[in-house]
Amino acid sequence: MEFDFSPEQQQLKDQVRRYLGDHCGRSAVRAVLDGTQACDLKLWRGLGELGYLGAAIPEAHGGLGAGRLEACVVAEELGRALAPVPYASSIGLAAECLLRAGSPAQQQRWLPLLASGKAIATVAVAERSGRLTPSGIDCQATALGGSTTALSGTKLAVADADIADFAIVLARGDAGLSLYLVELAAAGVQRSPISTIDPTRSHGLLRFEQAAAEPLAQPGQGWAQLQAVYDRAAVLMAFEQLGGADRALQMACAYAQERFAFGRPIGSLQAIKHMLADMYVSATLARSNCYYAAWALSTDSPELPLAAATARVSATQAFQHCARNNIQVHGGMGFTWEFDCHLYYRRANLLAQALGPLSEWQDRLVGLLKDQHLAKAAAAKEEQTA
Repeated sequence: MEFDFSPEQQQLKDQVRRYLGDHCGRSAVRAVLDGTQACDLKLWRGLGELGYLGAAIPEAHGGLGAGRLEACVVAEELGRALAPVPYASSIGLAAECLLRAGSPAQQQRWLPLLASGKAIATVAVAERSGRLTPSGIDCQATALGGSTTALSGTKLAVADADIADFAIVLARGDAGLSLYLVELAAAGVQRSPISTIDPTRSHGLLRFEQAAAEPLAQPGQGWAQLQAVYDRAAVLMAFEQLGGADRALQMACAYAQERFAFGRPIGSLQAIKHMLADMYVSATLARSNCYYAAWALSTDSPELPLAAATARVSATQAFQHCARNNIQVHGGMGFTWEFDCHLYYRRANLLAQALGPLSEWQDRLVGLLKDQHLAKAAAAKEEQTA
C-alpha cells in the first residue's frame, strides 16, 4: 500500500506550522508552564477562528468538513509546537463522541462551539488506577423521568477537567454502560485540578452528586462506542506524538552540529552518531505506522483497530525515545530548566499515559495480531478443503 498526504494537505500543514511559529513559541509554552493558566485560551480560539479545530467536523456543524486526514495534519503540528491547548480531549475525544453517538440537538449545540474554539470539552472514564475494564465503572446514572438523568460518582485524572465546559461521561445506567453529556458548570459537579508531569496539559478530578446529565444515543452501548472513539483518538494522538518526536530529533541534530568538543562538532563522535541514528529510525518507523493509521481512519477501514494500536505503540515509543535521548545529546545542559529538552520529555511521558498506558495498547496490538493470524489460518484451511 502506498499512501501520502496530498499537496493541499501539505499546504495546510505548512500554514498551521507558520501560525504556531508566530503564536506558539517556547515563551508561550513556558508562560503556561510557569504561570497560573491551565492552557493558552488565546491560541485555542485563534486555531478555531482559522478553522483548524473544525477540520474533521462537518460544515453543517460549524466545521470545515475537510476530513480526518486534515485533522491528523493539525495534530502533528500541535505536537511539534507543544501547543498548550486541549485539542486531544476536545476534538480527538469529545467531538468524536458527539459525531458518533450524539443526538442531532447535541451535535448542533456543541460541535460549532468546539470547532470555533469557544468551548472546551473532555471525556471522563477512569475511576481507579490500573487497567480500564467495564467492571471498573461504578458511576451511576439514574433516570428521574422523561429525559432527566442524575449522575453520581467520581472520575480520576480527567484531561482538561478543570477548564472544560462539558464532559462526556461513561456511567452505568438502566440499560448498562452508556455515555452521558454533563455541563460542568451545573449544580452537583465538583472539579479539582491535579498536578501532573506536564502542567501545560491540565488534568482534574470530577465528582458528580446528582448532577443533571443528557444521555447520548444508543443506551447500553457506551463501552463499544468508547472503544471506537479511542481507536480514532489514538490516531490523532499518535500524530501529535510524531510531531513531538520529530522536533526532539531536530533539536538534538542541531545541537550536535553546533556544540564543539575536542575541536570538532559532537555530532562527529560515534556515540552521538549512533544515538541520533536510533532516534531517526524510531521516528521514521512511527511515521510509517501513523500513515497506515491515517489511511485506515480516512477510509473507515476494518483494519482501523489494528492500525490505531500499531500507530499508538510506535509513536509512544518514538516520542519517549527521542525526548529522552535529546536530553542526553545536550549533555549537562539538557537537564537545565533554561533549555527546552524537559518540555518535550514532560509531554512525551504524559501522552504515554493518555487513553490508557502503553502496556494496554501493546496487549491490544498483540491480541489483534493474533486474531488476524488465526483468521488467515482458518481462511487458508477452508481453501485447502474446498
